[in-house]
Amino acid sequence: MKVAVLGAAGGIGQALSLLLKNHLPAGTTLALYDVAPVTPGVAVDLSHIPTGIEVTGYAGDNIEPALVDADVVMISAGVARKPGMDRADLFNTNAGIVRSLIEHCVKHCPKACIGLITNPVNTTVAIAAEVLKKAGVYDKNKLFGVTTLDVIRSETFVANLKGKAPEAMSVTVIGGHSGVTILPLLSQIKEVNFDDAEIQALTTRIQNAGTEVVEAKDGGGSATLSMGQAACRFCLSLLKGLRGEKNIVECAYVEGSGEHTVFFAQPVVLGQQGVAEILSYGSLSAFEKTSLEAMLSTLKADIQKGIDFVK
Repeated sequence: MKVAVLGAAGGIGQALSLLLKNHLPAGTTLALYDVAPVTPGVAVDLSHIPTGIEVTGYAGDNIEPALVDADVVMISAGVARKPGMDRADLFNTNAGIVRSLIEHCVKHCPKACIGLITNPVNTTVAIAAEVLKKAGVYDKNKLFGVTTLDVIRSETFVANLKGKAPEAMSVTVIGGHSGVTILPLLSQIKEVNFDDAEIQALTTRIQNAGTEVVEAKDGGGSATLSMGQAACRFCLSLLKGLRGEKNIVECAYVEGSGEHTVFFAQPVVLGQQGVAEILSYGSLSAFEKTSLEAMLSTLKADIQKGIDFVK
């Protein structure tokens, strides 16, 4: 199979590419693309790592060879958050970048599964869907907003709070990928118990974890390494599903039944055509029900902003 990383010279892109070089199944090809001229050099750098993954790099206007025959496209291109910015502030720049890259996907790999990392994910996924629809190649089972970072943060924070091994944690996170639209279902974790104050504080920390990183880096960037890890986890799971492995489940922001919003993050089974099944997220606590209802107006507005951008 072939995986393409768009935005591969950036902080997330380089971290993701490094992890994929080390963890993709042997024989998979990895194609890197970025507008930055350093991208072929990033590929050469990675090619010196002794794994059975062929890496190529392309820059500038030379995007076609990165995308042709791609089975999975991971898009991390765009500007990063700086202190004082929220994900909505990224919209004007990143919306145009995503639209352009999806148009290239339409032309060169219309049947590929696409994982969108570029923020604001709540909106960029809607932009991608509208571009794919206009081109007549939209398949809702092959377009994903990568929300895995919210999951791994939840698993880490819960484990640290309760003195558990992070590897043993499994947390479902639903909604979207920004602020109050991120809802970890802490009530469903069987291994630990929380009091009301812990649930409130932990939920707020998970929702604001991106800001925590931005402020800690003091103007030097946003979450790149943890996002690279999260994107790698999702990409590897997606490839397992595409290769026919069974019971591969990840939370992702996808088009579902429309019960709440057009796009919604919840557990999905990954299969040979992308989304094989959207799973129920189960029963919610009173706190989670209230939080879900409170997020919907924000999430709907984020989605509509993406639709309107393309139209």
